[in-house]
Amino acid sequence: MPSVLIADDDATIREVLAEFFAALGWHSRAAASATEARAAAAEDAPDLALVDLRLPDASGLTLLEALRADDPAVSVIVLTGHGDVATAVRAMQQGAADFLEKPVNLDALQAAAEQALELGRLKRELGVLRAREAPSAEGAAPDASLERLIALAARNGDVPVLIVGETGTGKGWVARRIHQESAQREAPFVEINCASLSATFVESELFGHERGAFTDARQAKRGLFEVASRGSVFLDEVGELALEVQPRLLKALEERRFRRLGGTVELTTDARMIAATNVPLRTRVEEGRFRADLFYRLQVLTIELPPLRERQGDLRALTQSLLPAGARLATDAKRVMERYPWPGNVRELKNVLWRAALLADGAPIGVRELGLPPTTVGTAPSLTLNDAEQRAIELALANAKGNKTRAAELLGIARSTLNEKLRRKSDDQG
Repeated sequence: MPSVLIADDDATIREVLAEFFAALGWHSRAAASATEARAAAAEDAPDLALVDLRLPDASGLTLLEALRADDPAVSVIVLTGHGDVATAVRAMQQGAADFLEKPVNLDALQAAAEQALELGRLKRELGVLRAREAPSAEGAAPDASLERLIALAARNGDVPVLIVGETGTGKGWVARRIHQESAQREAPFVEINCASLSATFVESELFGHERGAFTDARQAKRGLFEVASRGSVFLDEVGELALEVQPRLLKALEERRFRRLGGTVELTTDARMIAATNVPLRTRVEEGRFRADLFYRLQVLTIELPPLRERQGDLRALTQSLLPAGARLATDAKRVMERYPWPGNVRELKNVLWRAALLADGAPIGVRELGLPPTTVGTAPSLTLNDAEQRAIELALANAKGNKTRAAELLGIARSTLNEKLRRKSDDQG
């Protein structure tokens, strides 16, 4: 039986909410002050706490901070009759699961409570996983393994996932793995790259549009949230999402409802959200380019992909899995690869191996075929990240015989992203 702590100085509200949760099958306990609430939480360890923003002995945000300090996995919903955006953002920054204004709509409260309960369960499971994988006193165990985090994300299809890592670390691959291992695997996996796309174009892609909604909208179009149905929507480079689109995405994430551009009918979606970024979203929030409330919604389950230079132990296995069928490495080539820092990460590794296998033409791949710049342990690479990216693009275009759509697929990026990178290269040369 789930349990809830109700912290509010209004006796009527405490009684009504206690009866409401009792009818839902929850065990409830009430407190009239922050001091009482913290003591009750210490005794009962509730799954959820409803905290009024204004308590007689402390602010609700102070109590929120104290409750989460005592139990990081507890879910907290802040209630207030004096709601404003700044307070909502502060509550989310301090770990609130939701923020509801009084008088509380009981249907909305039930939905928020059920979601918060699920998020709390997920946090506890994630905490156990990380504790199990944490370094021992002797110090050798890694952080929570990628495979376990993928499995955890796949089991929790209602929870958004944020994948963070440098360009080329395999964020798209992880997103597809999560979908393929989830209960939604039979439903569509759809994706959009948010970089360099106008707000109208992104909105049209995500939510669809009605005929005449904007210039060139000659017919109605279903958006990705409709196409995905009960599947997965993958937003790559979400940190570049236009600010104008972010409120609509937040609503779709929170309420699972949206409208097409130019439409009046409200549609629903059961699609799960997976987002990826190569720039920390917290940085985007500080720059004023990303909404704090959307960030805190997306980062419930965050998977960080370290760069390949920090995963030398994985290099041999990755190399073996990425080598074209029938290709093999000479011993000297293996040594050179282990000394190279791979600034382009897994994507660069894959493209180097493709090119080398073509040049080797069936013979063992040697140092010459790899074409890596001379480098030794402790020496800075002569190849910049931009150089590695350009080389990967050139190789992909060559393998695709100039077909940009196919080259983009080989690189694991959207065709629009490839066009933008080629445009920038042309501008730099011009």
